[in-house]
Amino acid sequence: MNDNAPKSALIAMSGGVDSTVSAMLMLHEGYDCAGAIMRLHPSVKDSEHTARAAAEKLNIPFYSFDFAGDFANKVLSRFISAYQNGQTPNPCVDCNKHIKFGRLLDKASELNKHYLVTGHYVQTEQDASGRYLLKKGADPTKDQSYVLYSLKQSQLAHLRFPLGVYSKAQVRALAAEAQFAAAQSKESQDICFIPDGDYAQFIIAQTGVAPQKGRFIDTQGNDLGETKGLIHYTIGQRRGLGLAMPHPPYVVAIHPDENTVVVGKNEMLFSKTLTVRDINLIAMDKLDQPIRAKARIRYNQAEQPATIHQIDDDALQIEFDAPQRAITSGQAAVIYDGDYILGGGTIL
Repeated sequence: MNDNAPKSALIAMSGGVDSTVSAMLMLHEGYDCAGAIMRLHPSVKDSEHTARAAAEKLNIPFYSFDFAGDFANKVLSRFISAYQNGQTPNPCVDCNKHIKFGRLLDKASELNKHYLVTGHYVQTEQDASGRYLLKKGADPTKDQSYVLYSLKQSQLAHLRFPLGVYSKAQVRALAAEAQFAAAQSKESQDICFIPDGDYAQFIIAQTGVAPQKGRFIDTQGNDLGETKGLIHYTIGQRRGLGLAMPHPPYVVAIHPDENTVVVGKNEMLFSKTLTVRDINLIAMDKLDQPIRAKARIRYNQAEQPATIHQIDDDALQIEFDAPQRAITSGQAAVIYDGDYILGGGTIL
């Protein structure tokens, strides 16, 4: 990092242990800090009270920014539209891209804070040319690099991730030593605005419209029965189909134009090649030639060996050495070279 940069930081605070310890560590480094929470949806209210209390204990200013409108337009609407069109979105990627490292980073600049600090378990470095690199967190069980592949050089220059070198256990120990209430706080939900995990009911409540029922078909096009609507299904799904078949049925394709869900055998879910759009490359400006690397097609998956080609300015083709199960439109594919994130994009 730039050692000559102004030592001022806005800390993204949620009231949890990660953001609270991040603020404490930046203060210990001598930074002029302020805390901030993003009001994105109604469930933030309790978190705001806890985050404000942590900021008071740290004796730093605290701000509350209402980004609910931006969140609805940039995250919720995309989430709903994706499910309605047979895709499986990753709202954390959209939130990081448009809200946390978009709107909140802008607020940091407005407050004359040189850095925005978050509690993500990732690391940043600069190479010999001064280019910023993104690296996995030291704790492999908490690494969050997958959802940060969209970060650009202009953003990385103003970001700090102080937890990247720590394990979760170490972070909790630091919080306990400082007597923060967050020391034993529960882990946050994967999707903060759907705490019960019922995506379909959330979409129905948000839109006020029940999904149009469609048809299950097999890979030969034979009609197998009625679906509950596309928002209830994702590639690779087995549970909740309600179909009696000679073999266990899995969702192998979704066709929104025909409002059909294709079911087949598990082995039909495996494929070796995918294309991603809306790409961002961190470690380089573009791929001038195919490279060997590893790629991950879902958050908790181990990276898999692959050959990556850039096929146009905003698209990559990833060809895996071995077939991968349930490559899913709307999810992110993220490319790694060892611990370093090369970039990624949205699976078509």
